[in-house]
Amino acid sequence: MTAPFDFAPLLAPGTPAPAIPWKGFPKYNFIGGHNDAKHVPVDALIAAATAVLRREGATLATYGLNSGPQGYKPLREFLAGKLKDHAGIGCSPDEILITSGSMQGLDLVNSLLLSRGDTVLVEQESYGGALTKLTKLGVNTIGIPLDDEGLRLDVVKQTLEDLKKKGIKPKYIYTIPTVQNPTGAIMGEKRRAELIKLAAEYGVMIFEDECYSDLIWSGERPRSIYSMANGEGVIFIGSFSKSIAPALRVGYLVAKWDILGRILGLKQDAGSGALEQMILAEFCTQHFATHVPKLNKTLHAKLQVLREALAEQFGTAAEFGDPKGGIYLWIKLPEVVDTQKLAQAALAAGVSLNPGPEWSTNKAYAKNRLRLCFANPEPETIRQGVAVLAEVCRREFGVPLRSANVDKG
Repeated sequence: MTAPFDFAPLLAPGTPAPAIPWKGFPKYNFIGGHNDAKHVPVDALIAAATAVLRREGATLATYGLNSGPQGYKPLREFLAGKLKDHAGIGCSPDEILITSGSMQGLDLVNSLLLSRGDTVLVEQESYGGALTKLTKLGVNTIGIPLDDEGLRLDVVKQTLEDLKKKGIKPKYIYTIPTVQNPTGAIMGEKRRAELIKLAAEYGVMIFEDECYSDLIWSGERPRSIYSMANGEGVIFIGSFSKSIAPALRVGYLVAKWDILGRILGLKQDAGSGALEQMILAEFCTQHFATHVPKLNKTLHAKLQVLREALAEQFGTAAEFGDPKGGIYLWIKLPEVVDTQKLAQAALAAGVSLNPGPEWSTNKAYAKNRLRLCFANPEPETIRQGVAVLAEVCRREFGVPLRSANVDKG
């Protein structure tokens, strides 16, 4: 019998630990960026796929669908109109690059701007995927505390000034200003204008991530930072993952051509998935404007179910806000709770959650915080999952003091 080949000595330095084989989602799934299954517009996507393939299917014979390396032109044309109406961004289709999800956009911008030892400013609580990428790159990541409106600019200014005295210029300020992940904060236009002025004063770029900006209950939002800066010194990324379906893996990046042309030179993948782009362009041109409000109505209702369940099961032991959009709720538990340990115990009981330290540069601050995604589970599943989570938390940490099922009379 042949002995197994030992490839361990061949591994590149810093290779992560092997992944655990996937065995399905837990019963109560509150992690990731999953969305509402009933609002995936399956029939309309089937119709869009049929129509566009019959009309243009032969273009699949060429890389880029006769649209070039930036992505399917009808999709970029739709986005140019959508971004103008939705975010105030005046850009041409040639200033848009289609990416394989917004995560590829993050990778491309990091490849363009960052080297080991560089410094970036990020929101103290931020997208865990972005933080992980920066750590892997060996970048000095400085977290800026947040308030109800996002980045605290007093801390941004002080940090930039302190770094300037040390001869350090950060490569960019990464922000999710419109439905922040994980807090749900929305930065007002006055603060956006102040951030633009501050970044220009210190010669620092702004990296604006708007992956959740379609999911605002009222449909009204501030102008994007990119639009307010006329695109100068700002790179913008967005995604269809949250508004249509995460598994489609279609994102986009917007930048002036002097930046975008350099980014395009780094995108050495022969183009992002063509079918997804064709189908999305066909669907979105006809249905995007009516689809999103329906999705938001359902998401808002699920958020309220989650807030009510937490209040019932945890009482005052759980502190949380009432986000104006998005798919996440950021929750603070008493200091005795370690959410990383809670996550392990909860998973054994069938509940998955994102512990706070995975979404923060300040691990001690986030130790007793967690993020729950409410978009995918049905309302009754949300209620049941929160009840199980509360029971696990009470068993492990004594919080809440008693089960909601106990007679309090």
